[in-house]
Amino acid sequence: MRKASLLYNPMSGSRHGQRQAKLDAVLAILRDAGVEARLVLTRSRLDAAEQARQAVAAGCDTIFACGGDGTVHDILQGMAGSQTALALLPMGTANALAHDLGVPLNPVAAAKIALRATPRRIALGSIQHQDFEGKASTRFFTVAVGIGVDAHLFYKLNPAIKERLGMAAYYAKAWHLWLTHRMIRFQVEYDETGADAAKQASVTELLAVRIRNFGGVLRELAPAASLQRNDLRLVLCHTNRRTAYLLYVLRGLLGKKWNVPGVELVHSGKVRCQYLPRALASDQSKPQTNVYIEADGELVGTLPAEISVVPDALTLLAPSPQSAG
Repeated sequence: MRKASLLYNPMSGSRHGQRQAKLDAVLAILRDAGVEARLVLTRSRLDAAEQARQAVAAGCDTIFACGGDGTVHDILQGMAGSQTALALLPMGTANALAHDLGVPLNPVAAAKIALRATPRRIALGSIQHQDFEGKASTRFFTVAVGIGVDAHLFYKLNPAIKERLGMAAYYAKAWHLWLTHRMIRFQVEYDETGADAAKQASVTELLAVRIRNFGGVLRELAPAASLQRNDLRLVLCHTNRRTAYLLYVLRGLLGKKWNVPGVELVHSGKVRCQYLPRALASDQSKPQTNVYIEADGELVGTLPAEISVVPDALTLLAPSPQSAG
């Protein structure tokens, strides 16, 4: 590591008042190690991507994402496909990617890990979808894409409450939606890894997952998902039974291996999602209800969508998979 840019999201997570001292300590550690390092405040999602592009163009060999999974996601849009390495200084709400990689949640310790880490290349998830202006859009992701119930949570979640309450806001809103949300079916077509023909299904929720350990209460949300693979771990919810959703979450919370009826897990390299034809909709008298999409915890748009994997797309500075696991 010779030249690094620390892209810092001042709105990520909580305890903002303690951040500057930690960032100053990280800068001191990097500079003591001979790294030319500078701190850059991100101003918005689009600006974070552009600032990452500028860091790559300026010859930075490392970009530190100082924030949570949303900050990583935004920065990723400006550096995917480059040779510049991504390192994490976890300062967000969930920090799922940091949990999976075994990166310490203390930024100073995380910086020390990055300095001695061996760079490794991984695949990235990619989603083509419709943004909120009705335009075609493509985004890369590292953690997961969710379509359906969990994305509706992010649609309904108040950002100010999220900032103030952190993960408690997620859990409270998730419980409320579990009790009240009308689940909407949509259609998926996916290529199962190792299978010859594409498969189709009608589902109420789809998760396309790249990491194994989410941390927190979710833990192993999609068993056998891995950043070391060049495919996605799909969680297909064929059911609209609320108890099935609850059992699946409890499965991860308790670390159990039981199967939940109506919930299927498969590996896939590509999945296409669209609204059900009007002839199959449950209530044709009502206007079509939006099915929302989130990527790495960021609400990005609506159906239709296609999710795939881009091999050899990102360099990571993190503990080796063996030491992290």
